[in-house]
Amino acid sequence: MNASDALGHDKAKIFVVGLTGGIGSGKSTVARLFADQGVATIDADQISRELTTTKGRAMPMIRDTFGENFTSPDGSLNRATMRERAFADDTVKTTLEAILHPLIREEIAHQISGAAVRGMPYVVLEIPLLFEAMNYRHTLSRTLSVDCPVSLQIARVRLRSKLSDAEVNAIIAAQIPRAIRLQLACDVIENVAGQDDLIAPVTILHKLYLSLAARLKQTGRKNFAANL
Repeated sequence: MNASDALGHDKAKIFVVGLTGGIGSGKSTVARLFADQGVATIDADQISRELTTTKGRAMPMIRDTFGENFTSPDGSLNRATMRERAFADDTVKTTLEAILHPLIREEIAHQISGAAVRGMPYVVLEIPLLFEAMNYRHTLSRTLSVDCPVSLQIARVRLRSKLSDAEVNAIIAAQIPRAIRLQLACDVIENVAGQDDLIAPVTILHKLYLSLAARLKQTGRKNFAANL
């Protein structure tokens, strides 16, 4: 069974919410609040980072494909070099994705299966480029987007990273437009203030997802198709 088959197979076992949003929107904060409710959370970006550490499974293929210039002295991926080249050359980005994405999907399928075995109520799967990639459309029961104005995205990323405004704008430009993301999402959480203001909407959606997950368990079928 390949990674895509495994993802499709798991959709019947457990309710999966696809969590997305633009860079700096607050996806990870929302994911942590769901985790506080006792929900299993999976972070696709974290999986990607683990795959590209010194002993990460993707590094031999990355070195063979791109050469040592794309690795750091410790043997991990040189993210700054790769990011610069990927934004300058779409073929570099496409080639890297061809290496990483199957491994990411495989690990996501493994973690979803693990959550089902542990009897978790449902899974929140955090994927920044959820609507840009069609690989997860058969996995998800529901989609949730965290939203804020682009100006706030830029301000937040500037505070937490060393990226320049030009680099942040390039990342935003590479993502699906905000308006389309909002149109595609089943649910939306607005994140324009502090974390405390996110607790109430997360709690409301948690109750909704528990109800939908229970119905899925009874019927064996998804009740709300993700807008993918």
